[in-house]
Amino acid sequence: MIVEQPAQSVDPAVSHAKFDSEIADFRALATQYGARGWFLAEAEFPRALVVLAAPQLKPPPLVTGVSFDYTDYDLRPPSVRLVNAFTREPWRAEELPTNLPRRVEGQPLVIQGLQMPAVGAMPRILQQQPLMQAYPGGLPFLCIAGVREYHDHPAHSGDLWEIHRPAGAGRLIRILEIIDTYGLRPLTGYNVNLTPQIVGYAQSEPPE
Repeated sequence: MIVEQPAQSVDPAVSHAKFDSEIADFRALATQYGARGWFLAEAEFPRALVVLAAPQLKPPPLVTGVSFDYTDYDLRPPSVRLVNAFTREPWRAEELPTNLPRRVEGQPLVIQGLQMPAVGAMPRILQQQPLMQAYPGGLPFLCIAGVREYHDHPAHSGDLWEIHRPAGAGRLIRILEIIDTYGLRPLTGYNVNLTPQIVGYAQSEPPE
């Protein structure tokens, strides 16, 4: 599937230079990132592909690819998709190898009939909030500031890219850090499904 992106409106030389800077920053520490399971597979303006593995597992799996599109950067944030590293196809919602769950504090825990401490000390329930969001008929997107799909969504119209751009929200390494923190580092093992197979016939003692 080819995801169409907006045409370049910024001077291409400007976006190209900023893209080259992002790639140079990655390559400067490529050995360290490789030890973490990050590998730059493709980099040709305006697109880059990074594949992410989980070296803490044995054998280490290649978990996902991350596709970046820096068209119109940095007038606009980069487009970011989790993709199949072999086919480059964006994962559909039901295919995602991880939805990047993040723990957040919920509402204070209130038990009827039990005297609770002061508001500031009240216990809260930790909830999981996936950073990968999907809407009917759409591809999953990384729901964080600094990602084009986040800022283009009507629900985030008030959270402008211009607010986050000075802090480097759209930087390639910064986005990879977030994906690694919530999608790769928490992996501790494999879920194995043992599917029964017919290998012969069970039989009783043969008749006399």
